[in-house]
Amino acid sequence: MTPLQIYFPIGVVLLVAIALAFTMLGLSNLLGPRRPSRVKETPFECGSVPVGPAHERFSVKFYVVAILFIVFDIEAIFLYPWAVLLLPDEKTGYAGLGWPGFVSMGIFVATLVAGLVYVLKKGVVDWQD
Repeated sequence: MTPLQIYFPIGVVLLVAIALAFTMLGLSNLLGPRRPSRVKETPFECGSVPVGPAHERFSVKFYVVAILFIVFDIEAIFLYPWAVLLLPDEKTGYAGLGWPGFVSMGIFVATLVAGLVYVLKKGVVDWQD
């Protein structure tokens, strides 16, 4: 078996996914209703009557807080498997991550805490302007 043959199933899945996406887009465009009206084209937001322009500018702080949320959410995602695998398991015989895993996660958490301290000192999450 050549090294490229290993990737053949992945290529087939990608081609099927792309074909399915284009098929669904084409069918929705072909079969979808086409009766536009002024009421249908107005933006709808939680039952509120739309007031003002649809393209309102957001503060850059909104995006920075969103990115920070994603970063620390991913940190939490990495902490759960590490916590499960840190200690050895006598039932399965798994040796655990041991001290090297503890040190590497300590470096990871220290880097993120340093970033959080930097962000707090810069006042990025202060909403009073």
